[in-house]
Amino acid sequence: MTQTQTPRDAFELLMAGNQRFVSGTPEHPNQDATRRTETAPSQQPFAVLFGCSDSRLAAEIIFDRGLGDLFVVRTAGHVAGTEVLGSIEFGVSVLNAPLVVVLGHDSCGAVAAASSALEDGQTPGGFVRDVVERVTPSVLAARAAGRETAEEILDEHIEQTVDLLLERSRVLAERVADGRLAVVGLSYRLADGTAHPVAARGIDAAVPTAS
Repeated sequence: MTQTQTPRDAFELLMAGNQRFVSGTPEHPNQDATRRTETAPSQQPFAVLFGCSDSRLAAEIIFDRGLGDLFVVRTAGHVAGTEVLGSIEFGVSVLNAPLVVVLGHDSCGAVAAASSALEDGQTPGGFVRDVVERVTPSVLAARAAGRETAEEILDEHIEQTVDLLLERSRVLAERVADGRLAVVGLSYRLADGTAHPVAARGIDAAVPTAS
């Protein structure tokens, strides 16, 4: 079992899988009994994927990967607490994954709830409130920058999450600084299955500039 060595290689491998998924030509790699046996003693994922828990964002399906490929961490609205940071750091510092991806998507309930809460002052009860409150700063930042559409707010939240990971984790920041790691934010479209970069640190990922 060989691990992709560079952040660029890992990113291209991930995006190639998404292209296969979008085009309807998945290869379903590393999903057989041989791979199961091969990965049983240890794992060497080529990417840590931190995504929204939305049931339509099944990571190994939309990126056409298999067992041992992705170290996946998911929360509603991809909100990052200490457990999330620790899990991501484990994937990077212990498993040596050269890529961290933050995966958001359109029609995200957490982002919509945070936007609504700012409009009408009504926040959900229970621990759902905590999720909404963690998304709210991204909505406020988007509005402060004149980004008002749902897509613009989503992109802002993804970029804010990328920056939060690097601000709070010295492990991630140091690896990005020395070229061993890239952190990329991707926005996923539910209707067509495409994932496109909206933020990138440590790699040139063809992120469009804000107009």
